[in-house]
Amino acid sequence: MIKIGRQLVLATSALAVLIGGVTLGSSALAAGSSAKEGEKIALHRTKGNCMTCHMIPGVPQPGNVAPPLIGMKARYPDKAKLRAQIWDATAINRDSSMPPFGKYKILTDAEIDKVVDYVLSL
Repeated sequence: MIKIGRQLVLATSALAVLIGGVTLGSSALAAGSSAKEGEKIALHRTKGNCMTCHMIPGVPQPGNVAPPLIGMKARYPDKAKLRAQIWDATAINRDSSMPPFGKYKILTDAEIDKVVDYVLSL
């Protein structure tokens, strides 16, 4: 029974990725140059590297240790809260494995703003 439930969850997730990749993958492009630049930073291996932990629509070989980056406007209607999460996730959850991108100066404030625009487009 558990195996069937897990398979159903995996199949549903795969379908969401396929649909999301088609409909949501282009939303970052429509969001403007800030979101386009944010996408480059988020997916860059030495900058954001977000796909290592997060499933991102349209990005192959996603991580699965962190929540998928889908429906982000609904999850973060307050842009400042998403920015704070990216700037230092350990301020909200001290056990977070997400690097504090701003606190440790992994990304500049301008880069974080662009990544926020990109993530909100997902």
